[in-house]
Amino acid sequence: MRLSPRLTKAAALSALAVSLLALPLIAAGLLPRLGASSAVAASLPDPATGLTLAAGPRATAVVAGGCFWGMEAVFEHVKGVTEVVTGYTGGSPATAAYDRVSGGDTGHAEGIRITYDPARVSYGQLLKVFFAVAHDPTELNRQGPDVGSQYRSAIFPTDPEQRRVAAAYISQVNRSGALPRPIATTVEDWRGFTPAEAYHQDFVARNPAHPYVVIHDQPKVARLKTQFPELAR
Repeated sequence: MRLSPRLTKAAALSALAVSLLALPLIAAGLLPRLGASSAVAASLPDPATGLTLAAGPRATAVVAGGCFWGMEAVFEHVKGVTEVVTGYTGGSPATAAYDRVSGGDTGHAEGIRITYDPARVSYGQLLKVFFAVAHDPTELNRQGPDVGSQYRSAIFPTDPEQRRVAAAYISQVNRSGALPRPIATTVEDWRGFTPAEAYHQDFVARNPAHPYVVIHDQPKVARLKTQFPELAR
């Protein structure tokens, strides 16, 4: 995600041209798609725990998996999710800024904070979407073209129950053999979450013609709708 999100007019026109050229290639499967393949997504088991829907106050889940633009876009299209915020997690609030985090030495990951209605979608269902279509959980400290610990796959439980469900699901998926390699996702201690700069929020929705969005992020949303029609909106 090392492209500047603040495009000049000339750059925006160039991005549109590239995007228009990229669309038929994506449709034909000739450009890389991040995240698990359709076959893998379909074969991932449902979590053995954490699937119960229950009325109650809004809940929060925090995950990281590469560039936060696409992660945000995927979960904004999940039923029961009421808000998604991009931001930085895993490091000190003092270094939670894009220019610092991009150096890869602050301990932060680019992450998202998901607020959801537990009566409509469960933590376990969110984790399955996370592993199946939002990113490739078998990649270590990278996602596609983005390399560095800030792009690691990680889950940041906000309570002991979330930690238990996340650890159990990672173990379950690894045992299932559904993925070609073991999961690289780490379950990390909660150190807080700092929202990213305003220009990163809702980036995919506001910049649908951006080349990075067209090539890497829009296919993720499309896979969500194909693989999880009961959850997608």
